[in-house]
Amino acid sequence: MTCKASPQTDAGDALSDDAFLGGALHILQPKSGYRAGIDPVLLAASLHLTGAAHVLDAGAGVGVAGLTIARRVTQAKVTLVEQDPFLVEIARSNIARNGMADRVQAITADITRTLSASPELHAMAERCDHVLANPPFMVHGRGTAAGDPIKAAANAMPAGSLERWMRFAASMLRPGGTLALIHRADALADVLAALDGRFGNVAVLPVHPYADKPALRILVHAARGSRAPLRLLPGLVLHNTDRSYSADVEAVLRHGAALDAFRDR
Repeated sequence: MTCKASPQTDAGDALSDDAFLGGALHILQPKSGYRAGIDPVLLAASLHLTGAAHVLDAGAGVGVAGLTIARRVTQAKVTLVEQDPFLVEIARSNIARNGMADRVQAITADITRTLSASPELHAMAERCDHVLANPPFMVHGRGTAAGDPIKAAANAMPAGSLERWMRFAASMLRPGGTLALIHRADALADVLAALDGRFGNVAVLPVHPYADKPALRILVHAARGSRAPLRLLPGLVLHNTDRSYSADVEAVLRHGAALDAFRDR
């Protein structure tokens, strides 16, 4: 992903203008603090959509995952949900500058609160076909907190919040709808525990930096209300030995391709 000179915005030179999908998508995001990279693009690539599906991107930040879906699937309707008003305004700019205002919206809401706190979300309850989730990877009190408040909120959340994220996803999905999330590989047990009782037909894709290295990320799909058993998929390898991206990952990052691992989901 490449960076270009920052545009003139109300935030002055606090934002960068970054090209994703080989330049097919241009994203404004803060120069400092939390910055979107490969994770939301892989998350979006895990969904195989048909028709005019409604996708909700939970904890959307500046909108990379949801906008990646909207770029690849021209009939998709996408709702970006983010609690930080500053990031929501940037996401709205990203929607407009990529020509997607007819299919993508961004709303400000805290998904860990009850749906009654957000009339917009309440109106969508049990109507979404897919929910994307890229929750904070750390728990408050474990590890060192980031100095930047936006980065800190993106990186860590209170204990028990992951279960609330899964409860939110279940409340927004239609019966049989799909949740797709990305998390740390060592958080697999916590993820499975949070899914239990609400989701089944869980598929876990380990994501390895190199073929001979342990997985650092997991991509997880699950279906609301399903009782089908868990499946562990063959791992995805990000890099070749020369540090270039593997062919599958290159196709995702540069050309907006979907991941074959979840094609039958």
